[in-house]
Amino acid sequence: MRGIITVAAPPQAPHAPERTVIENCAVATVDAQDTEHPSGHVVVAGKRIESVGPGPAPEGLTGVVRRVDGTGHLVTPGLVNTHHHFYQWLTRGLAQDSPLFDWLVALYPTWARIDEEMVYAAAQGSLAMMVRGGVTTAMDHHYVFPRGSGDLLGAEIRAAREMGVRFSPTRGSMDRGKSDGGLPPDFAVETTEAALIATEEAIDTYHDPAFDSMLRIGVAPCSPFSVSTELLREAAVLARRKGVRLHTHGSETVEEEQFCKELFGMGPTDYFESTGWLGDDVWMAHCIHMNDTDIAAFARTGTGVGHCPSSNARIAAGTARVPDLLRAGVPVGLGVDGTASNESGELHTELRNALLIHRLAGGADALNVRQVLRMGTYGGAQVLGRAAEIGSLEPGKLADLVLWKLDGLGHSTIADPVAALVLGAAAPVTLSLINGRPVVEDGRLTTVDEDAIARGARDASRRLARIAAGD
Repeated sequence: MRGIITVAAPPQAPHAPERTVIENCAVATVDAQDTEHPSGHVVVAGKRIESVGPGPAPEGLTGVVRRVDGTGHLVTPGLVNTHHHFYQWLTRGLAQDSPLFDWLVALYPTWARIDEEMVYAAAQGSLAMMVRGGVTTAMDHHYVFPRGSGDLLGAEIRAAREMGVRFSPTRGSMDRGKSDGGLPPDFAVETTEAALIATEEAIDTYHDPAFDSMLRIGVAPCSPFSVSTELLREAAVLARRKGVRLHTHGSETVEEEQFCKELFGMGPTDYFESTGWLGDDVWMAHCIHMNDTDIAAFARTGTGVGHCPSSNARIAAGTARVPDLLRAGVPVGLGVDGTASNESGELHTELRNALLIHRLAGGADALNVRQVLRMGTYGGAQVLGRAAEIGSLEPGKLADLVLWKLDGLGHSTIADPVAALVLGAAAPVTLSLINGRPVVEDGRLTTVDEDAIARGARDASRRLARIAAGD
């Protein structure tokens, strides 16, 4: 890596933090004022950011174990992914020309055959792809729990812990199978009671509410067309009793709106509100087909949105009204979504795709490069309930940050570093820190073997395909 200098720490007081100093780089803090420095510094002390500012770092710092010359780079907060389905890493490239409902019908029979070993391999692949591309906080929505499949949520958590990524998994659920008018096969859904019991057990076993937590659990029934009203209501009660966040899919397709009106006599947003599913502890994926009243309800209640532009386009679900949501004050983050509907599996490409899709739909002033960087960092932290801890480069916040290389062929002629990151090709990650710990160096993961993960995921994908085919 260009300019890296590692030095031995001088003698220091017991328990004094080790410091990493990054200098000579452009800095986009994404703080409330969108403060930027053409050439600045970031000092990390232990797990936290100690100082951010223009010019070189303060003199006389003790305990410096690493100095990074960031010439030709931009440092930003780490990217925050707000919606994903890790298990879908094993079923990429299928149902290529299907809209959402046909896509689900085609893939549910295969997904219903997953097991713990497969989910572990899929989580490794999904996480590796995101972390290598600048994600420091990952979220997953796992809702498929076939009978006898093992500890699927635990498999994801193990993969995230090994990689060193900050993780916000949600314990999803489905209790409306095909025989009850839902889409998933009956053997892939749970009873309402079993889903609620398992969700509470997941919270009790894994959830860590600490400021520097690496693992927080959310409650996440899948969607209106795969979940009973009872499960939605009781899940919201459970989440609030336990003090955790709620997540689901909302207003993703026209068919979902028709389904809600036919079954419940109201549109999705009104239905969610009637079941306790609007609030500042709730975020929903997609939120594409929303009218002005829906947007106003989200703004009034502080309900957040996980925007997934590539997936929305891949399954032709529509274009979310993101500029209108932002103008109304709705918290909006970015999401990869499952890689069966966004095969790249990368969040940093969603910055560019969000900008282009919304300009195509709403004109050149629909979004700008700094708005989408904010969605990918601070906006994501907002919808995950962690804006006080991550999402911007500010003293006292956790040291989750990314150093992007912008002096190479793909970016060297773009003078504005934020524009280079958003509009240019996917920028290489020279260094990524989570809790002050390096997880990427020179574009390679430091905590796991990428090649071994690729081989393991390939083998798991082939085994799943054989099982689904009845071999």
